[in-house]
Amino acid sequence: MDPSLRRPASPPQPDEGLPTGLAAASVPWKSLGPSKGHRESPGSLVETSASRKEAQGEEHSAAAPLDVSRLRSSSMEIREKGSEFLKEELYKAQKELKLKDEECERLCKVRAQLEQELEELTASLFQEAHKMVREANMKQAASEKQLKEAWGKIDMLQAEVTALKTLVITSTPASPNRELHPQLLSPTKAGPRKGHSRHKSTSSSLCPVVCPTAGHIPTPDKEGKEVDTTLFSEFQAWRASPTLDKDCPFLERVYREDVGPCLDFTVQELSSLVRAAVEDNTLTIEPVASQNPPTVKVPTVECNNANMCALSGLARACHHRIRLGDSESHYYISPSSRARITAVCNFFTYIRYIQQGLVRQDAEPMFWEIMRLRKGMSLAKLGFFPQEA
Repeated sequence: MDPSLRRPASPPQPDEGLPTGLAAASVPWKSLGPSKGHRESPGSLVETSASRKEAQGEEHSAAAPLDVSRLRSSSMEIREKGSEFLKEELYKAQKELKLKDEECERLCKVRAQLEQELEELTASLFQEAHKMVREANMKQAASEKQLKEAWGKIDMLQAEVTALKTLVITSTPASPNRELHPQLLSPTKAGPRKGHSRHKSTSSSLCPVVCPTAGHIPTPDKEGKEVDTTLFSEFQAWRASPTLDKDCPFLERVYREDVGPCLDFTVQELSSLVRAAVEDNTLTIEPVASQNPPTVKVPTVECNNANMCALSGLARACHHRIRLGDSESHYYISPSSRARITAVCNFFTYIRYIQQGLVRQDAEPMFWEIMRLRKGMSLAKLGFFPQEA
């Protein structure tokens, strides 16, 4: 306990047996001086005791304010120390709270960053998944398209192989195939002829073509024909260095006289596209099933069903349709239009075989084969076509 807080000691008790006035007086005894044996008077004693009481009262009144000031100073010191302690504790608490706030703010930032990264990762995963699905669909569509084109090329190659076989076994003026023309066989192999017969020399001089047997149709090989020197010279010049350039004299004449008129249809825009596709060997002719509805409209002619020819614009039963290049559009054509396109395609196929060196014949048989193909184009452009077309 603080010594300043101790209560002051109680005043000493008066001595027993002494008078009350004397006991209360705390003044020490005074020396009597040189007057030894001299006694004071009673009046002087009374005055002395009174003075002693006054002095004692003054001492008590001075000690009381001193004790109050000490108590006040001690309480102030206690308050100051308590306030300093509380201030220190408050500062520590504020500092800890500030650190916790900073930690909470840092954790909130980390959580927000993690949420943002998670959203970005989810979005990127979805985008990648959509991209993979789209690429897979595109690859599947491309594969299906390539498969379809491959089947078309296989069919075309098979048709070309069949045509080559036909060219190999078909007779030519220089080397006719007697099995295909029984009228050229000897009388013993061809069998007896009915009706009258002429003299050999007479029949040879009057009719250079051997008369066919009854019931046989004359073949084109037995028709009278003569080589045109101008055409043949142009063909020989082209055969020396075969090319598909339409500016050379031989092909320029064929384009002007046969190819152009044969592919000149009513719908000019589609006719030019068909001609370009035939020249580039990218035209496809497909048979049409009766249940398949058409899906293409021609720019100038309404072609909303299979009974309208897209090239001529006439109402005809269309059993075939054409496709130009890699386009998915189809155009329905009549048998007459198909025959005209087929005649031109046969001509270009044969000259491509010559250019590639697939035809092993002399100049004259090749020339007459080309003339036969030109004849087919002329008949087709005039409206003649086989019934199976």
